[in-house]
Amino acid sequence: MRRARWLAPWKDSLEKPAIYHCISRVVDRRFVFGEEEREKFRAFLRLQEHFSGCRVLTYCVMSNHFHLLLEVPPMPEEGVSDAELLRRLSVLYGEAVVVEVAKALKEAHAMGNAARLEEIRGRYTYRMHDLSEFMKALLIRFTRWFNRRHDRSGTLWEERFKSVIVESGTAARTMAAYIDLNPVRAGMVEDAAGYRWSGYGEAVGGGGRGNGKRAREGLVRACMSHHGAGFEAERWKEVSKIYRCALGIGLQRRAGQAQAAMLRSKTTGNQPRLAQRVVEQDESGSALRELGMAAMLRHRVRYFTDGAVIGSRAFVDEVFMSARDRFTARRRDGARPLRGHGEAAAGVLWSMRALRLRV
Repeated sequence: MRRARWLAPWKDSLEKPAIYHCISRVVDRRFVFGEEEREKFRAFLRLQEHFSGCRVLTYCVMSNHFHLLLEVPPMPEEGVSDAELLRRLSVLYGEAVVVEVAKALKEAHAMGNAARLEEIRGRYTYRMHDLSEFMKALLIRFTRWFNRRHDRSGTLWEERFKSVIVESGTAARTMAAYIDLNPVRAGMVEDAAGYRWSGYGEAVGGGGRGNGKRAREGLVRACMSHHGAGFEAERWKEVSKIYRCALGIGLQRRAGQAQAAMLRSKTTGNQPRLAQRVVEQDESGSALRELGMAAMLRHRVRYFTDGAVIGSRAFVDEVFMSARDRFTARRRDGARPLRGHGEAAAGVLWSMRALRLRV
């Protein structure tokens, strides 16, 4: 029996963002995504974003899997207006469908038939502002295209998609950087900005309009939502400096040779310990803690994909208490410290799950 997916307890709140790191892999983990497939997946991702009302903070499409940092805002209290519904439908459907729905809505209004209006809207709005529906539609739409393109049939994706609840602020910024650094960890590029099929690559290379603007809005939100920032592309110049530090680019010079040792060393087994030592030796703790976190992100951190909830200790405990019935009486709190490759974030970020190391 499948366990219920972890969802933010405040998912219907207008005050607190519901942010998720979602991951899905190709069946058998086959490397099937070439340039054409990655471009098509990104196009479907943006279409689904426009239709659903959910917002992509960042993403990365690799050769056999993808990562997505997604914010799922609640459905507006007044619902979706007819004009907004028709606008969203025009993203996914042809003109004939939109015209037919508009006609049906107009007739229902003329008759004063509230039940009919609700039925027409409900055909589409149940797929909006919902994590599972967003992912389901995205995966199905891409699978259909992929199967037609490659003359195949059957499932494309491995099991259910994974998702992790992510706290806004440090956790969201760190998770975004972890996602955008996927091609760097895989040795595909040296600089995350050089990878086209990612939020950061799109923000840097896509310019200030279209999806480049959309990508910048997402990263501004990922980095600064805890300070009240919305999807404000005009703040990209300011936020890009913060984000480059999270990526390990442009850190303060006082890190000196330690920076080079951590970010360029090939002896990956020593990097987390070195990062921790440098952080401990820094008087202020700020710049070199960023350095340690950036070095950590050059490794695979299982907590970020399998930890269920990532954030401050209070944040993880809050989610734990809202789902107390999932655990035995012996467990008294939710937050578990990060270890192994995640130890540079110990005391800053916590996980709901205490994962085994080196598996």
